[in-house]
Amino acid sequence: MIFEKFSNVDRSVEDNINSSVSQMLGVPNISSEGIIHAELQKDGEKSDACVLKNFIFLGAPGAGKGTQASHVSKVLGIPSISSGDIIRAELKKGGEKAEKFKLYSEKGLLVPDEMIVEIICDRIKEEDCCNGFILDGFPRTISQAQALEKMVHIDRVINIVVDAETIYKRMSGRCVCEKCGAVFNSVAEMRPKSEGVCDLCGGALVRRTDDEEQTVRERLKVYHDQTFPLEEFYTKKGVLVSIDGSRDFSLTSLDVLKAVGVQ
Repeated sequence: MIFEKFSNVDRSVEDNINSSVSQMLGVPNISSEGIIHAELQKDGEKSDACVLKNFIFLGAPGAGKGTQASHVSKVLGIPSISSGDIIRAELKKGGEKAEKFKLYSEKGLLVPDEMIVEIICDRIKEEDCCNGFILDGFPRTISQAQALEKMVHIDRVINIVVDAETIYKRMSGRCVCEKCGAVFNSVAEMRPKSEGVCDLCGGALVRRTDDEEQTVRERLKVYHDQTFPLEEFYTKKGVLVSIDGSRDFSLTSLDVLKAVGVQ
């Protein structure tokens, strides 16, 4: 890449600038992401056994695991699968299953294992997962983890660690685009350029009911009681890597990329 990414400049504009200057100077336009993909492809040609493919991202609600999972998904070219996104899609469709999901979501409770395992199992069987995937928000219990083991091998588990007070602060400013699902935060790095408006599609930004303080406190309690034991579960298997997620996104992201094999 001739120019690194400009702040507050659309990616497509940046790409056009780089391409034009590349032609004028007669030099190749090589992006950092392109280099990463090329290196991963070369590594895969050397030894498929050395390539990490299937990942789990753990972390309390508001720890930033979804944002990090989305970033790694783009870098590695594999899907990031969020049980929460699947559930919200079901809620939009409506129906009997949606009503059950709504009941648990509004109370900050975990959806029963059998319902979650079923939707995740169906999702990872899809064609886009054949070269790997990231599970964001699943498993959440030991029984879910044990069920997952029977379905697929997990190469690495990334545990994003953030203290409760930082999470309360983050969640108080979090909003999502009701049109495309993009996440922003008025009290963190990912502020929208225009208040209440999505930078990506122009949709309206709204607060989710499960981001309200009382619900967040309940979700954190549930996480500690039911999901926290997964750290020990995956530590014993030698695949857990814990990363400090209380720092800026870019610093946390560097450690996350290293943990998934991108040097």
